[in-house]
Amino acid sequence: MSESATHDAIEAVARDSYGRLVAYIASRTGDIADAHDALSEALVAALETWPRNGVPDKPEAWLLHVARNRLIDASRREQTRRDAEPLLLQLAGEAESSAKENEFFPDERLKLLFVCAHPAFDVAARTPLMLQVVLGIDAAKIASAFLVSPVAMSQRLVRAKTKIRDACIPFRVPDPPDLDERVSFVLDAIYSAYTTGWDSLNEAGSTHHALAAEAISIGRTLVQLMPDEPEAHGLLALVLHCEARRAARYTNEGEFVPLDQQNSALWSGPLMEEAERHLGTAAGFKRMGRYQLEAAIQSIHASRAQTGSTDSQEIALLYQGLVQIAPGVGSRVGRAVALAQAGEPARGFAALEGIPPSRVASYQPYWAARGHLLLLLNRKDKAREAFTRAASLTDDPALREYLFKRTNDCV
Repeated sequence: MSESATHDAIEAVARDSYGRLVAYIASRTGDIADAHDALSEALVAALETWPRNGVPDKPEAWLLHVARNRLIDASRREQTRRDAEPLLLQLAGEAESSAKENEFFPDERLKLLFVCAHPAFDVAARTPLMLQVVLGIDAAKIASAFLVSPVAMSQRLVRAKTKIRDACIPFRVPDPPDLDERVSFVLDAIYSAYTTGWDSLNEAGSTHHALAAEAISIGRTLVQLMPDEPEAHGLLALVLHCEARRAARYTNEGEFVPLDQQNSALWSGPLMEEAERHLGTAAGFKRMGRYQLEAAIQSIHASRAQTGSTDSQEIALLYQGLVQIAPGVGSRVGRAVALAQAGEPARGFAALEGIPPSRVASYQPYWAARGHLLLLLNRKDKAREAFTRAASLTDDPALREYLFKRTNDCV
């Protein structure tokens, strides 16, 4: 195998298995930071060894074997961590057994998500901790999503991981009512992971693309764990509706296509049907929540595949309800656009103006929406400025090009 192919194999293992391996190790050692460090060292070892010796038959087992050796060596060097050695030796035995039996390691990510949602942590740290620890999103991207500085976010994450270790927080899925108390943070983390992956869906081989698939997988696992939690069904319905449109979001040439211009024939019928089943199940509990409302909005968009039209008035009403129970920046921007699409651009723009400027300075969807509404109001100079700013705030080259093209409409 060529060196390039070997590096591709390592990247694929890291993309597909890193989160599962970290969760597997951390659930047995109780130390998330050490699990990350050991697995990172194992990946470095793979970069040095696999090009020379070839990719092992079971690369995940190889990485786990090297990572646990790193942890054992470290525990022997540090007297205070000597107690961890029996657990690490047990981990080694499990790794060898899994390799021999050709079985993969159990997926412990959901367990780790609930650990990160423990009430011992500050509310502001829980979802970011899950995103970094379980789903592998870097601190800088998390900081951008939560509108704080990368330094502040890194410090917050380090403190939380240290607290898990020092407080010996148990690695398990909690029983009710603790399960119910933590589930909203787990839902938020899964959705944030999906949207991070959604931002790069035109890059089929990217880590972020795989992240979207992992988020859906974890969402399905959560529904199995909590079949009577309507918001778990609502979240899964939401991401499935979004995922159903993946093939239509970009042209064959890689150009971005906004939702209202997408070819609905390219949408996935099976994914939309699965989404509708979960949305129907959620509705049966008669306990409305944020994710059910967001899924209902996407359901109306999905109905265009059958009816050929979109009920903009109904979408605006649903956004009104969403803003009442979850008045975040995203829902408020969505409501403003929905009002404009329902024939009230002036009212929509007034809704945008009501959002504090400090909360939207670097929020790309706000500036894209602002440009769209200003253009509808024939304020072309200001619309051009907003589209240009929106383009500068996205990492997606296709979306950036689309936004720059919108400035041509402002002449």
